[in-house]
Amino acid sequence: QVQLGESGGGLVQAGGSLRLSCVASGRTFSFWSMGWFRQAPGKEREFVAAHTWSGNTYYSDSVKGRATISRDSDKNTVYLQMNSLKPEDTAVYYCVVNRNYLERVDRPDYDYWGQGIQVTISS
Repeated sequence: QVQLGESGGGLVQAGGSLRLSCVASGRTFSFWSMGWFRQAPGKEREFVAAHTWSGNTYYSDSVKGRATISRDSDKNTVYLQMNSLKPEDTAVYYCVVNRNYLERVDRPDYDYWGQGIQVTISS
């Protein structure tokens, strides 16, 4: 089994920045993709960003230009740096990892999900 531990969430003012971290532990191997989804109150879970083993990065339109995903494979850790935060970024953010290839990294088909961490952006 793989456990994912998210950190770095909290309350931030609009226009500010935050950095989420997620460490994978347990039976860790090389994950093909590591990334983030989020779910705002009353809304469906949505893709935020992903980083594949080959170094490719993907972002949702809603965060593109404001977010940077990075990864330290030696530490089984993925990071999400978000800048120019908006109230609509308020959500529970979930770390996700997948061992094998995913045809679509923006679909919720990942093997493992973290418990989620709250991010609240005040206006």
